[in-house]
Amino acid sequence: MMLTTLRRLALLALLPLAALTALANDGKPVEWVVGYAPGGGSDVVARMLADAMGKSMQQSFIVVNKPGAGANIAAEYVARTRSPEHIVSTVDSAVLAANPFLYGKLGYSAERDFALAGMIARFPLVLVVGPHVPAKSLPEFLAWARNAPEGTSYGSPGLGSPHHLAMELLRSRSGLQLTHVPYRGAAPALADVAGGQLPFMFVDTSSGGPFISTGKVRAIGVASPQRMQSMPDLVTLAEQGLPGFEAYAWQALVVPAATRPTTVQALNKALNLALNSADVKARMQTLGIEPLPTTPAEATHYAAQERERWGRVIRNAHIRLD
Repeated sequence: MMLTTLRRLALLALLPLAALTALANDGKPVEWVVGYAPGGGSDVVARMLADAMGKSMQQSFIVVNKPGAGANIAAEYVARTRSPEHIVSTVDSAVLAANPFLYGKLGYSAERDFALAGMIARFPLVLVVGPHVPAKSLPEFLAWARNAPEGTSYGSPGLGSPHHLAMELLRSRSGLQLTHVPYRGAAPALADVAGGQLPFMFVDTSSGGPFISTGKVRAIGVASPQRMQSMPDLVTLAEQGLPGFEAYAWQALVVPAATRPTTVQALNKALNLALNSADVKARMQTLGIEPLPTTPAEATHYAAQERERWGRVIRNAHIRLD
């Protein structure tokens, strides 16, 4: 009887993946939408996972970048699709946790228009400065910024991005006078920091790692509770005088709410298989990224908790983007 039960469980575990494999036989590729520009952390991870999942699912994924408006353009595009079985999207805390509080009107509902297939990863955020900024530690950075007679500016991958909100949290904790300069993705903002057109920003480890390791930008501190394994010498901001300061960029894989539950389960199975693979885990560790394999229910709960947390921060800081 136990053997029969195990066989049934094994068959049930294979059903969702078989369902999407059958869907792939219609010859249509699945569009993987990213709300940020090519070359940034979201784009890098999406292409990595699209390749891994495509192989295990025998499915063609095509990554499409639709940057702008704090990832709202991409989110609305996915929410309004007429082909829910042929589209997935990498979304972050901007779409699922922050934008509902930052904007008075959105073209989508973060809670009603999407189904979460699973969490993807969590990205520690690092405060970096350009080569022309003399600061090498958080106290030196704060002293430098406070000496700017009319304040100073910072960049981010977009309005409402985790990087933007992390800097607003730093501003509220430090009392700095800052001007936000939003870009359409992490890559162009980081290029301007390295080139001296922009003094500093928070950057995710996947986008900023190569710039930090080659000295194109200088890392001041990481906004995580502990130091990163990939950069053990990089001191946390909490260690430098900001106790409890914590901010991550995180990503989840979503589909339109109308997507069939069997498709959601199939995507979750393939996503977790990719996140647990030796190759993807090694590449993520190199980039300083923490993979977060979950069930769809766990991902939904995580997003709801983050929505409550950042909603409180945004309301207390009176941040509005419209």
